Formats: sequence, C-alpha cells, structure tokens
Amino acid sequence: MQAKARPRSTEGQQYTSWDRARLSIVVPIGVIVAVAIVCIVVTVLSSAEHADKFAVDHERQLLSRAIDSYGTHILREVDSVTSTDAATHNIRDKFDRPWFQRRVALWLESFFDQDLVFVVDASGKLVYSLADRKNSDASWFKAAQPDLAPVIGALRAQAAGPPAGAAAPGDAANRQIVMVRKFLGRPAIVAAVAVGLASSPGGERTAPIVGSVKYIDQTMLAGIAARLRLANLHAAGEKPAARREFVYALRDPAGATIARFAWTPQQPGADIVNSVVPFIAVALAGFALLAMFVLRYMRRTAAAISAGETRLRHLAMHDPLCGLPNRIFFGERLEAVIEEVREGRPPAAVFYIDLDHFKEVNDTLGHPVGDELIRNVTLRLSHTLRGDDLVARLGGDEFAVISSVGAEPDKMLTIAQRLIATICAPYLINKQTIVIGASIGIAAIEKKSGDAADIMRYADIALYRAKNEGRNRACVYDAAMDADLSNRKLLEADLRHTIENGALKLVYQPLVNNSGAAIVGVEALCRWTHPQRGAISPAEFIAIAEHSGLINELGQWVLRRACTDGLAWPGVSVAVNVSPLQFRRSDFYDIVHRTLTETGFDPARLELELTESTLIGNAETAEAAMIRLKALGVRLALDDFGTGYSSLQYLRRFPFDKLKIDQSFVSSIEKAADAAAIVHAVVSLGRGLGMKVTAEGVETADQHLFLRAAGVHSMQGYRFGKPMTAAEITARLKAPATGRPNDEIAAFAG
Repeated sequence: MQAKARPRSTEGQQYTSWDRARLSIVVPIGVIVAVAIVCIVVTVLSSAEHADKFAVDHERQLLSRAIDSYGTHILREVDSVTSTDAATHNIRDKFDRPWFQRRVALWLESFFDQDLVFVVDASGKLVYSLADRKNSDASWFKAAQPDLAPVIGALRAQAAGPPAGAAAPGDAANRQIVMVRKFLGRPAIVAAVAVGLASSPGGERTAPIVGSVKYIDQTMLAGIAARLRLANLHAAGEKPAARREFVYALRDPAGATIARFAWTPQQPGADIVNSVVPFIAVALAGFALLAMFVLRYMRRTAAAISAGETRLRHLAMHDPLCGLPNRIFFGERLEAVIEEVREGRPPAAVFYIDLDHFKEVNDTLGHPVGDELIRNVTLRLSHTLRGDDLVARLGGDEFAVISSVGAEPDKMLTIAQRLIATICAPYLINKQTIVIGASIGIAAIEKKSGDAADIMRYADIALYRAKNEGRNRACVYDAAMDADLSNRKLLEADLRHTIENGALKLVYQPLVNNSGAAIVGVEALCRWTHPQRGAISPAEFIAIAEHSGLINELGQWVLRRACTDGLAWPGVSVAVNVSPLQFRRSDFYDIVHRTLTETGFDPARLELELTESTLIGNAETAEAAMIRLKALGVRLALDDFGTGYSSLQYLRRFPFDKLKIDQSFVSSIEKAADAAAIVHAVVSLGRGLGMKVTAEGVETADQHLFLRAAGVHSMQGYRFGKPMTAAEITARLKAPATGRPNDEIAAFAG
C-alpha cells in the first residue's frame, strides 16, 4: 500500500508545481495581454470616435465653402456682363430691352446656367425678368418681393452710406452683393449688382439693379458631391435623416434655416474598429495565435494611426480660427525656403504684418466681431497673394507671408502696398462698417541671410520702424535699423529711469488774450535733457513713451505737476496735452479726478488738449469719457485743428470748449491767401458752435494783427513768450503789463 501510495504522492507534487508555474507565468502574461487588449480597445475606440468626428466636420466645412464659392462665382458672372460702359448705357441711362435680353439675360441663363434673371429700377419697380428662357410676367415679382427685399435693401444701404474713410460708393465692394437664402420657398443663391453706380454722383439713388437667382437644386448638389466625394448628398427636408446620414443646416445671413442637406459621411474610425474586432475575438479565443494576429493587425492599426496623425498634425499646424498655417508651420516652411535659397533658388522675402487698431475693434465691438474680422482679413490676403506664396497667422493680429518676389526693395514695397490697400478697405461685419490699418516689416531671404530666427528678427525690426513712422506703411529692413533700434531701446531705458526719479522738466508757454496784453492761460510742455545726449526732442521721447507704455506714467506726472504749479496762478487756465493711448485707458477719468482732488486745483482752470487721432476708431467710448470729464468741470480743446480728416464731424459730435488753429496755417497767412481764408473760416466755425478759438505759433506783429481782426479769442507763440519755467511765469504775472504787443499793433495800423 505504501509502495503504491508513493507514486501518487509524486504525481500530486508535480501537479502542484505546474499550478504554481501557471499562476506565476501564465496568469501574469494573461493579465498583461488582457490589459493590453483592453488598452488597445479603448485607444482604438477613442481614436475612431475622434477620426469620425473630424471627418464629418471636415466634410461639413467643404460643403459650406463650396456653396460660398458658387455664390462668389455667380456674382462674378453677373458683374462681368454688367460692368461695361455699354451695360451702363443700355441698362441705367436708357433701358434697352432687346439689348439686355440678347447681351445679358440670355448670356446669364444660357451660358452661365442661371435660373432667373431680373432688373429692378431705382424705385424698386420690376423692369425685366427672364426664367427658363421665357419672359415672365410681373406677377411672380410680387410673390418674390419678400425674398428679394433684403438683398436689394442691403445693396442699396452699402452703396449709399459708407462712413468717413470707407470705400467710395462706386467701389466693387459696395455695388454688388450675394446672399444665400430662400427664394420662392426654395434654397437659392441670389446675386445682385448696382449698374453704373460709380459713374455719377449719388448713383445709389439712380442705379438699377441686375439680379440673378440660382437654385440650390439636386443638380448643383450632385456636382458638389462629385467634386467633394460626398456620398448620397441630397436635400433632407424636414423628415429625420437615415441612420448613418449627417444633416447640415444651411442658414441665411439672419440665421434662419433655409435648407437641410444630408449625406453619408466617411467613417474612418468605424473602419478601424471593424478591422480590430476580429483581432480581439481571436485574442480572446486563444493566446496561442496571438503573436501571428498581432503582427498582422498591428500593420493595419499602424496605418490607421498614421492617417490619424496626419490629420492631427494638420490641426496642430493650422490656426483653428481662420484655417491658415500657424507659427509652427510658418517656421518650418521658412527654414525650408532659406535652405532652398542657399542651394541656388531665387531670393524670397518675408512680410511681417501687424493690424493697426485691431484691439479697439475687440474692445468696442466684442471678440466675435474681432474673430470675424480676422477671417475676413484671411480671405483678402489669400486672394491677393500668388498661388505659391504662403500666408500664415502667427497669433492675435499678426500675419506673415513668404513670397518668392525676390530681394529688390521696389518689388517688395509694391507687394506690401498692395497688401496694405487690401487690408485697409472697409469691412462690413454685422451691419457695421469697420476700417483698420496695417503695418508691414519686410526682410529679404538671400544666400547670405541668417537662419529663420534672424529673418524674423529683421522683419520685426522693420515692422517696428513702420509703426514708429506713422503706421499704415511698410519698411524694408536694412542694417542701420539695428543701430536705430538699439538707440531707441537705450533711450527707452533712460526715459524710464528719468520718469521714476522725477528728473523731467515742465515748462509753460503763455497764452494771451487777443490784444496780447494779458496772460489768460499757459500750456504745459515736457522737456528732457539727457545727461550725455543733451536735449531730446519731445517728438522723439514721447513717441518712445507711447510705444513702450511709459506714456501713462509720463502723462500722470505732467498732469500732477501742472496742477501743482498752477495753484500759484489764480485765474489762469492750465492746458495739458493728452496722448491718445492715455485718453483711451478706462481709468483716465479716475486719474484726472484723483489728481484734482489731491492737489486742490480748480477743475474749471484745467484744459485737456486732444487730437483727432484720439477719437478715430473709438468714437463711442471717447464721447462717454468726454461727457464724464465735462461733468467734472474740466474743459476740452481740439488741438491741431484742420490737420486731420474728420474735424467737422468731431466738432459737431463731441463737447469741445475750444479749438486750436494749427501753427502751419498761422505761419502761412502772410504769404498764402488760402491759409488766410482757412483761418477766417475756422474762426467763424468756432464762434458759430459756441467755442473759443486759439491760434498757435504766432511770431510776428502782422500775424497778430490779422488774427485779432479775424476774431481769434486768444493766441500763443514766440511773439508773446517762449516756454518758460513755473518761476518765470509767476514773475511775469506779478510784473506790470508793458503793453508792448498793443503798442506795436497801433503803430502798424497807423
């Protein structure tokens, strides 16, 4: 019994050892494989979901752009047959029905495949209509008026009312329009062009409108589907879509749904899942075949992941707002172009574009309008550049272009001016006309150029110069700019140190009454004497302060010092110049109020001088700030009157107490009759609006006599005193009046 029992005991020991081996090796491997399978399943499902979502979104964008492209194409076709002199004569001046039917209507319907052509005169009356190559009666026009009215109304509005600085009424942007909307219950693209708008003043009131309607029917959808490879693209109607179909709602400019289109989207994610499912089933059936199936399906999975990575790379390398290449893509392309030029390709150039006044658009109209403005700028840049040029958005309001234009400055500046003109044309967004500017820095890419970082630094330096020279301009980089930039940086650091240590100087130029006998006010002027460079021009260091952000600290110091010094001059007004950047700050009113309270200076004696540039692009906010300052008791003056573009508009709208005639007119009154006439007109205008008028830069007795006779209330200039210290102003106010200016005028008159 014992002999038989011994073998059984050995067998049991062997079984237990196998169990331990299975638990210690097989089970961990099984767990690892199971975890790996779970991880693979989760990863595949997640990637599949993202891939399907991306594919649907991409196809939706393609469909939307295709419809927009149809609209642009149709508008171009209508414009091409109505923009000639013959069209203006035979449509606007005297409507020639046979000519129109032969040269326009049949051409649009037969050759351009439009569904409907019509003409509406300036009064809104139907003049002509053609559908299916047959003249249709006016009965349909009554039914179609609700659908045509928004299109015609929008075209009339944009042709009649561009704001100051916008495109002229005859420009293409104002005389044509295209809309996607419902027309007689069907989705359609409606294009309209005002004929002969630019050829006569007030053309928007007399120009007839030629319109074209193209229905978005199954024929158009079939063409789009074939070109974009959208499977089973069709009008969905109101009934629910099929199980695997995606529905896209086409909306008109008002946001109303005009049609629903459905198609069967590509599902790369589902293909991935379907390819992996057999692998999972086999893996669960037995680990023995795992290696073979892993190798087989890993290749398929790798291909799918590679395709997904390609899509993700596209997203990572492009701007999500406007679809342009981003900074990363641009940097890679720039390095490639530099290498190509070094290998013998022709020189190229980088254009670094910064939008002017874009921040004001965001602050005043909101970020959604700012985003739409960025998209509009993107479209304009893309249409302006050549096909092999690269345009990218680097971030915010910064764009960059790589062009194979070469390294000749004239050619580069020509392209830059074309870009500036394109960007500066008015934009119509949310029924608001927006005007912005652009500054461009240009750097050439030649064989001896540095790397991408050097090229972008050169372009940035040139952009810095363009902005400092007045914006809305372009500059080409040269080596001298490096020294100029270094000099400005050193001056900026010195100016910061000077402001922090209170080492600036404030002088005051007297402002006298029209007889010149009494000082009625002073204008505070900031001066800076550099320890090594001597006197620095205010035009130079104030521009540096504005560009670096020091203008706020500088302005606060000038305001406080002027109010403190002015306490010693009772009855004398103190004028302080205000920078546009300083005035646009939301806390400017609080700074003025706090300064007046802490110094005890009478608000009625403080005069803030503003320029027209303070108000450009910021009218509503500026008006509210001026009203608050007026309520505080502060007086407001419009400085350098007549040197801008919209002075009359500003005088009517904004609550100015005084306007100052620029010294350029005063210096010319003795030798230019038109300057004298301008001065008379400005004085009459100011008096008519209840404003005081001050003349700047008066230097001679003749000028004094003329301005006094013209009715100017007060004057300032070297004839009455150069800028002087506060102590000298105090001494002059205490000294007895000499009567010198009056005596000279009397002698001159005698």
